Amino acid sequence: MRTLGLRHAITSSLEHHAVLHPLQALAKSGETELSYLRHDAQGRLDLGHLEELLAAHPRSFVSLMHGNNELGNLNSILEIGDICARHDAVFHTDTVQTMGHYHHDVQQLKNHFLVGSAHKFHGPKGVGFLYRRGGLEVGPLIHGGAQERNVRSGTENVYGIVGLAKALEIACRDMTAHQHYIQGLKDRLIGRLRAGIADVQFNGLSVAADQSLYTVLSVSLPPSSISEMLLFSLDINKIAASGGSACTSGAQLGSHVLEALGGDSNRATVRLSMSKLNTEEEIDYAAAQLVKLYQPALV
Repeated sequence: MRTLGLRHAITSSLEHHAVLHPLQALAKSGETELSYLRHDAQGRLDLGHLEELLAAHPRSFVSLMHGNNELGNLNSILEIGDICARHDAVFHTDTVQTMGHYHHDVQQLKNHFLVGSAHKFHGPKGVGFLYRRGGLEVGPLIHGGAQERNVRSGTENVYGIVGLAKALEIACRDMTAHQHYIQGLKDRLIGRLRAGIADVQFNGLSVAADQSLYTVLSVSLPPSSISEMLLFSLDINKIAASGGSACTSGAQLGSHVLEALGGDSNRATVRLSMSKLNTEEEIDYAAAQLVKLYQPALV
C-alpha cells in the first residue's frame, strides 16, 4: 500500500487471514487506517456501507473476497468493483475459492488485483498467481532480483507454473459439467442431513445455490456431548473435514468467521467440501456418519 500511496483500507471481518492479518499489521504499525464493512447474521456484506466509507475516504484500498472459504457465501465483485470505480478506490479481490469454478472476465470486472491458487482447481500445491491491472505499479515483494517483472525475486517454479496453467485450462474447459455434477452432490448431502439430524442448520448462505459456492457446505449441528470430538470422530472414519477454514482441518481452533456472525457457541460447525472427484457413495457415507453421531437411533 505504501507504493500505491494509500493510507486507508477497507475489508470485512469475514475475510481469510491471508488478507486480514497483513491489513491488521499495517494498521497496528500506523501505516494505514483500517475500516471494516458491516454484514448481517448470514454474512451478506452491506454495500451501502461501502459507499459511505468510500465517500468519507476516497482513494482507499478495498479487499473483499468473491467466495467465502468457510461459509461459501458469494459476493458480487462486479457490483463492488463498480462502487470502487466511482470513488477511485483500488480494488483487490480474493478469488482463490472461485478461480476455475466460475468465469472471471477481467475486462468486465473493475478490480485492480485478483489472486488464485492452483490447488483449489486440482493443480499443484504451493503455486498461485496475482493478476495486476496494467498501469498500476507496485513495489517488489522480495528484493534481490528482477524475476516476475521485478515484483517477486527468486527463481520461478516452472513446473508449478506449467501445472497451474494446465489445471486451469482443464477446469475452465469442463466448468459447466463440473458445476452441475458437484451441485448435485451438495444438494444430496443437504437432503440427507436434513432428513437424518433434527435441528440441523447451515451457516451463512451455504444452502442457497445461487448465492454460495457449490463446492462448500457449512453445517451447524445441535448441541451435543460429541461436539468436542466431532472432527476427531470424522477423521477416524476417513472423512476429511474442518471446523472452519480448510487450513484448520484436523484441529478445533475456532473460526473468526463464525464468531463474527454471532452464532450459537453451543453448536458445533463442520465444513464439508466437494469436488469433481467425489462420488454419490462418498456423500452418502459422510452423511451417514454424521447422522450416526447425532441421531444414532436413526441409523
